[in-house]
Amino acid sequence: MNKLLSIKNLSKVYYKGKAETEAIKDISFDIEEGEFVSIVGPSGCGKSTLLNILTNMDTLTKGSINLKENLKLGYMLQSDSMLEWLTVLDNALLGLDIKKIKTEENKNYVKSLFEKYGLAEFMDKYPSELSGGMRQRVALIRTLALKPDILILDEPFSKLDYQSRLKVSDDVYKIIKQEGKTALMVTHDISEAISVSDRVIVLSERPCIIKNIYKIKREKNGTPIENRKDKNFAYYYDCIWKDLAYHE
Repeated sequence: MNKLLSIKNLSKVYYKGKAETEAIKDISFDIEEGEFVSIVGPSGCGKSTLLNILTNMDTLTKGSINLKENLKLGYMLQSDSMLEWLTVLDNALLGLDIKKIKTEENKNYVKSLFEKYGLAEFMDKYPSELSGGMRQRVALIRTLALKPDILILDEPFSKLDYQSRLKVSDDVYKIIKQEGKTALMVTHDISEAISVSDRVIVLSERPCIIKNIYKIKREKNGTPIENRKDKNFAYYYDCIWKDLAYHE
């Protein structure tokens, strides 16, 4: 397979005066093209810190991050971060505006995503007129507008109720797969991680290390909702639960 991202011996230490706080300790993993990889771990273990380092919002202390040449990352945050005074379409075009690449070709590409995923009738509406699930789908389209090679997803469904979370994770998974994208997602939800992922990386408490990496094997690959019914689902859930010694 084609390796897009390689993280080797990554560590992160925060300094405050003479005090040191080790957040991440000697983490290494690769991501292959087309994979959906999830990271799970206890609250505050360093999951979001790792994503911040990957997206240049923070710096590493030791180790290396190697991206394939000219590879682009797209970051989808926990919040949809939509601007309430802009239309839904203008929100989706915001990244293109900021990077000054809002060409007619790119605008038409974004509009085609709205049409492809059943949101065309909402382009001229405002964020307040959308459900939480719709807002997350628009946030994904905004991320896809920049045509990233890897999507970085930081707890993208955490603000949704349980039923909406199931439906939206199903929709987002389908969109990512149909667009042929590679994805790295952080989540605290074990079931969510197993249902969408090709591999699940389990982190320890801070300073976080990798406790385990599970390659998820299924009888048949389906949607996330269908994957929860797979006979191997309970096995992976139990393994990850024990790894985490869960107490969130």
